[in-house]
Amino acid sequence: MGSSHERMFGAALAAGAMLIALALPAIAQMTQANIVTVPGAPKIGDPPEASNMRLVGYNDLQHRSAYQPTIHHQGNRYIAYIGHHGGTEEIPKPLNPVTGQGEFSGTSIVDVTDPAHPQYLAHIPGTEGTYEAGGAQMTRVCDGKALPKGDPNKTYLLRVFGGKSHEIYDVSDPAHPLRIWQREGELTDTHKSFWECDTGIAYLVSGVPGWRVKRMTEVYDLSDPAHPVKIRDFGLPGQQPGASGPIPEQLHGMISLGPQANRIYFGYGTNKGGMMQIVDREKLLNGPKEPTPENLAFPEVGRLVMTPWNGAHTVFPMPKMPIAEFAKDKEGSARDIVMIVDEQIRNECEEPRQMAWFVDVTIEAHPMVVSNFQVPEASGNFCERGGRFGTHASNESMAPVFYKKIAFLSYFNAGVRAVDVRDPYHPKEIGYFIPSITAATDKRCIKVNGADRCKIAIQTNNVETDDRGYIYIVDRANTGMHILELTGAARAVAGLQ
Repeated sequence: MGSSHERMFGAALAAGAMLIALALPAIAQMTQANIVTVPGAPKIGDPPEASNMRLVGYNDLQHRSAYQPTIHHQGNRYIAYIGHHGGTEEIPKPLNPVTGQGEFSGTSIVDVTDPAHPQYLAHIPGTEGTYEAGGAQMTRVCDGKALPKGDPNKTYLLRVFGGKSHEIYDVSDPAHPLRIWQREGELTDTHKSFWECDTGIAYLVSGVPGWRVKRMTEVYDLSDPAHPVKIRDFGLPGQQPGASGPIPEQLHGMISLGPQANRIYFGYGTNKGGMMQIVDREKLLNGPKEPTPENLAFPEVGRLVMTPWNGAHTVFPMPKMPIAEFAKDKEGSARDIVMIVDEQIRNECEEPRQMAWFVDVTIEAHPMVVSNFQVPEASGNFCERGGRFGTHASNESMAPVFYKKIAFLSYFNAGVRAVDVRDPYHPKEIGYFIPSITAATDKRCIKVNGADRCKIAIQTNNVETDDRGYIYIVDRANTGMHILELTGAARAVAGLQ
């Protein structure tokens, strides 16, 4: 059960939901069509479900389906940049109250300096289209003073323009973003890229025409964001133009540890045929660039091939983790760990369960899964609630407040889960938060006897943290952004007062 503060905050949100229904009749009408109510499942008016986590602040994000939040300490402010999916069939262009216009969903910019009172600053429209066919899902942010050739007085936003392109914005004044670059030529798709702020090297998830998959890697030098320079294309052997035979599962995203560690971790697949690839960064950047099978294989130092039932949505490295149980061992007392998080795709448990896997990559040529984490379905009757139930992603911040201590996993209708990872051989849940449903929460449907059967459920999509210890979750079903903090024993694990 949540605290009295959480219940009061949940009641306040529920009251606000009734105002939303009055102000947005299209949403209210949408949520009444073909909706099945599950006995005992959360409904509008119910408080959030929580353990060792509490709600600090909230923003409705203009009722847009949200994907990737990036929280950036920008001068003396904290700014959240949130990528969105496209709108719904009922509301393809949600209203932007700042401009008074309906706009295709793209990127929300929110001042979260005071997490209890987030202030919506601006919305940058994305591509036309509903759900994943539109929007601008991915965001990354770097300060010019960190980039080798950036303007030290500026801050830059890298985002996708739907599945068509990549863009860079000057967001030095976050309320007035200015586009300064767009990649030439239309791509077949984009997704979750990574940008090294200290070097300017960016790994862009792209669909370059001619490649056999819709998502591979374009490596760019973005050290001068106004004048990007392409370095090379990269993917798995068999994905390149002119190849034949089986096509390896396409890229989802990557995380680089930069030049000092000289490693990049790539995740392929989302909910099937997954693979984690460990790449030598120096060889990738400076090795032969023609996409032959030999050149594509050259930077690889290890890989873990997963089962056909599971993907590799997020690959989060945690190198040199001290393992208390191994402290007296002459070798192996510290291990290099990668957490692999799969993405659940289908609603109401209509596919194999996706979860988080902990992989020991200390011997890179032989990665080994050593444990997993999952939420018991019976703990919330999650398969019956509606929407997706299973993992999606983890926070990606490496700020010391949580790194190598607590990981936060977005879990769709099971909200966000706080997991103690100090012993990655035995990860354990120490908290969770499932937001309250509002009148804006979108339906999720499956086919039953050829007809839609729809339910209303929270769909916590992605999660991020900041260096102050706040947790930010955003909802795929238009419920907005919730800002959280740990309480009780979970707070103590992080060393927070």
